[in-house]
Amino acid sequence: MMTVIRQLAEWSGHRRGVEFAGRSVGFVPTMGGLHAGHRSLLERARAENDRVVLSIFINPVQFDNPDDLARYPQTLEADLALAEGLADCVLVPTAAELYPDNYRFRMTEYTLSTKWEGAHRPGHFDGVLTVVLKLLNLVQPHRAYFGAKDWQQLQLVDGMVRALFLPVEIVACPTVRDTDGLALSTRNQHLNASARVQAAAFPHLLRDSPSAAAAIAALRIAGFEVDYVEDHDGVRLGAVRIAGVRLIDNVPL
Repeated sequence: MMTVIRQLAEWSGHRRGVEFAGRSVGFVPTMGGLHAGHRSLLERARAENDRVVLSIFINPVQFDNPDDLARYPQTLEADLALAEGLADCVLVPTAAELYPDNYRFRMTEYTLSTKWEGAHRPGHFDGVLTVVLKLLNLVQPHRAYFGAKDWQQLQLVDGMVRALFLPVEIVACPTVRDTDGLALSTRNQHLNASARVQAAAFPHLLRDSPSAAAAIAALRIAGFEVDYVEDHDGVRLGAVRIAGVRLIDNVPL
């Protein structure tokens, strides 16, 4: 039976208990709004570990736009239903407990985090890295699972773990896509019907264009506002906006 824990003191006692003693722990950190992509992370964690912990926490400090935070889906009951049978324990902490210091202490990376998403969303990666570090310290997993759609985030989390000698393996999981190729994302539900049809062109133009510059031109012709497209380390990264919804993706070169 899946256990839902909301208080960190209760979690600490649970983590030290017999359920976890001598057993491998897989961890899937999320902000809720779970979909099939998150389910694939839980399935991978379930297959590779004795115990699986899911966290659901809408992290306020990683939002550069207050409107994005306000409209982020809060679907806890549906999220718990999706996780049933895959997660042994769901940690649902509050911001007050995770940030008793009012975010005075934070994790900052000064190179990769300043590009692409970091350039367009000031402070975003400070918030991501800080909350991931806190959650890894709390959960103490052997493995933590992250989707490859957020390529820059994945590199930063893996780099932080290595730099700080944290005893956890960061497991990169393939991007899960809809039948038309669009990467699954909680943001997709904000797309109206016509924008959702148009959005399907994003990954195809990203992948099929001969260069980043050509991809930018093709995306603009297709009606997207382009924040960036850039080739880096064997990957083409892109972020676009359509009907007021911001989408990110990446494809191998």
